[in-house]
Amino acid sequence: MHLMTFPTLPTLNELLNPQLQPESVRVQADASTDLLDPIHLFDMTWKPGGGGVKHLVLPQALTGVAAPIVVMTANHFPTGSHKVGPAFSCLREGLLSGELSVDGSTLVFPSTGNYGIGGAWVGPRVGFRSLVVLPEEMSAERFEMIRGFGAEIIATPGSESNVKEIYDKVAELRQIPHNRILNQFEDFGNYRFHHFVTGNSALDLAAELAQKGVGKGRIAAFVSAMGSAGTIAAGDRIRQENSELKTVGLEPVQCPTLFNVGYGAHAIEGIGDKHVTWIHNVRAMDLLICIDDQQCLEGLRLLQAGSEYLQGDLGLDADECDQLADTFGVSGICNILGAIRTARYYNFGADQPVFTVATDGFDRYPSVLNRLDNQKGRLDGGGAGRTLGYFLDPSREMELEGSESVRRRWHNQKYFSWVEQLGKSLDELEALWEPQFWEEQGAGVERLDAAAIDRRETT
Repeated sequence: MHLMTFPTLPTLNELLNPQLQPESVRVQADASTDLLDPIHLFDMTWKPGGGGVKHLVLPQALTGVAAPIVVMTANHFPTGSHKVGPAFSCLREGLLSGELSVDGSTLVFPSTGNYGIGGAWVGPRVGFRSLVVLPEEMSAERFEMIRGFGAEIIATPGSESNVKEIYDKVAELRQIPHNRILNQFEDFGNYRFHHFVTGNSALDLAAELAQKGVGKGRIAAFVSAMGSAGTIAAGDRIRQENSELKTVGLEPVQCPTLFNVGYGAHAIEGIGDKHVTWIHNVRAMDLLICIDDQQCLEGLRLLQAGSEYLQGDLGLDADECDQLADTFGVSGICNILGAIRTARYYNFGADQPVFTVATDGFDRYPSVLNRLDNQKGRLDGGGAGRTLGYFLDPSREMELEGSESVRRRWHNQKYFSWVEQLGKSLDELEALWEPQFWEEQGAGVERLDAAAIDRRETT
């Protein structure tokens, strides 16, 4: 097992701006082809290779809207997903506070997929054992990746939306003295990574695109499905610079928890976990859109197996089709569909780009599409045409604006999971309603980075 000592861990500012990393680190990271080498902790950035933010501006022929749909892509992160960043951020904050030390402890990562994969990679790179708790019905590729990174697994009953079963198991594991829980759903290290690294990366990308004639340096909307509600925290940072920003959350039609206090199983891995997370700043969300999981699965299959239809029906070229095929997983398609519907809802124009993210790539979904083919048959011309309609002529059902009363309901829904079941106090809950609370959480990065640099220089 590769191990790395704590003083050489990156700061979040070094992950936002890789050019600030020590030259010796960059030389080692660029030279290492071993994915398990801890030096790749410095590669948890939206700007691989010291360049700009990795992204795609989707072809208008696919989106059908005037507003540019800009997708920040994450399949270049060390685990193939940006969720490794929050896993690291939560671990880093535990080390800085003294709550964690490399003393034989096991880090427990509750997850429905990519955060657990991130924890499986991060823990052993820093010197911990990692244990991932996730539902047994997640994709086979997820389980293979977790084991491949050197972590252990406990599979709990159910599918994507069965988070209570995860919590029940974590409550048992918490009683074992050497276990340390890093819960993405409540740990503000998750929020801070996305507020600082993802949010500022989006702002940098908007400025870069404006120089190329895409938008005018402003972001009209930031769109993200909620799993832990970490990624959507980027909207809070963007709004500090773009006061007119619309922050738009997505959840599955099959599990409309925020839409109507609904519940149910669904197939969009990584989102829609049947509760309102502690770190979700619901008061900052302007619009909620529900996305059908079947449309996401079929949309992913179209990008994977429908090149001839995309080229023939939409006029895309082969290179564009190859990029689309490599870049997206199921939740990425969900985010695309949500971004398109956001542009339609607000009638955004050509100078009003809508930003979203592709959380991971296709590498963890082949088994999911094989299952779809077995259930529905392989893609044909009729199926391709229907699926194109999900992009070009989407449904406008199940959209809910975040009025003050709606936002208050979203906030109040936290009570049932966090106060009744998980031991939070009413005073802690009410603190989350105040905008100042969230401003203070975002501002904490500078202090934490300074502490990390101080530890690096004095050790």
